[in-house]
Amino acid sequence: MDKLKRVLSGQDEGSADGSGILERANQASTLAWGTRMKGFLICFVLGAFFSILATCLLWIPGFGLPVFAVLYTSGNICALASTMFLMGPLRQLKTMCAKERALATVIMLACLVLTLCAAFWWKNNGLALLFCILQFLAFTW
Repeated sequence: MDKLKRVLSGQDEGSADGSGILERANQASTLAWGTRMKGFLICFVLGAFFSILATCLLWIPGFGLPVFAVLYTSGNICALASTMFLMGPLRQLKTMCAKERALATVIMLACLVLTLCAAFWWKNNGLALLFCILQFLAFTW
């Protein structure tokens, strides 16, 4: 269990030199394991709640699509933030920008923005739903 805590908290990196300013800032602002778990659970539950609420509000005529886009995108951002509590923000960003995940990260972030654009500026329901599906696929990838 201690090994799992070290890996998830980012303390089990054998090749990290720890000399960078971001690395030192990350080490200075570490949270206790219990606090990390609470933050993870709160963000994860909040993200799931936003996504489910967004799906329920999608079918309200008139303003359903913009509300859906905002809540669904907020839910995905909360879910992404939840994993930052477990791994730490610096390690999360390094993992997201790794060679094998960079494409999924770019697609997910682009679809986050495009979902909001399709809902608010273009007012195109089909595109907004397509971008939400792509968000989900890129997020799970």
